[in-house]
Amino acid sequence: MRRVILILLGVTFLLAFAHVAPAGAGGRLGYTATIRPLPHGVRAWMNGVSWHPGCPVHLRALRLVTLRYWGFDRQAHRGRLVVHRDVAEKVVGIFRRLYQASFPIRQMRLVDYYGADDRTSMEHDNTSAFNCRWRAGQPGVWSQHAYGRAIDVNPVENPYVWSGGVSPWNGAPYVDRSHRRRGMIFHGDAVWWVFRNRGWEWGGDWTSVKDYQHFSRNGR
Repeated sequence: MRRVILILLGVTFLLAFAHVAPAGAGGRLGYTATIRPLPHGVRAWMNGVSWHPGCPVHLRALRLVTLRYWGFDRQAHRGRLVVHRDVAEKVVGIFRRLYQASFPIRQMRLVDYYGADDRTSMEHDNTSAFNCRWRAGQPGVWSQHAYGRAIDVNPVENPYVWSGGVSPWNGAPYVDRSHRRRGMIFHGDAVWWVFRNRGWEWGGDWTSVKDYQHFSRNGR
């Protein structure tokens, strides 16, 4: 009887650890993601930084997504995005596919880490989503980031290019899209299809400017 009890305890112990650290093919940690309303600490941090009174969405409409992503160092990392509640599930699905495809992401921090300064966030190659700001070059017009319905992916490898230059400045070596390197996004590639299949459109398909990092729900 004692031996049976010990065996049952051992099985229970192993099962407990089986869901704490799921493994994928080749022993890689499995993809994980959580969605939850903004915790009090995050709300307080964002208030007056990436969000302020007058923004087109209230903090209660936003969700904190914490997920596992694949880094340029070929290791799994944990990142966080703030998005609108009506796209949170789709975002989790998108980054699940990117993780499974081993698409590398440099880092994923809330833009508040950079004082909600979009330029600084881009210079640090930060993948981010919500930021209550105007559209680039269009003061008075809310960006889709201000609604939590846009994501910028690897801004250095996928810069914003217009007739006046490139942003971020350290993305200049990636303006030449004929030279394909890790972390870059192209029309029709796996990343493009992952977003497209879930109804998101890509700024790299724009004609007047090219925003290679940018995906949004309404194409703007």
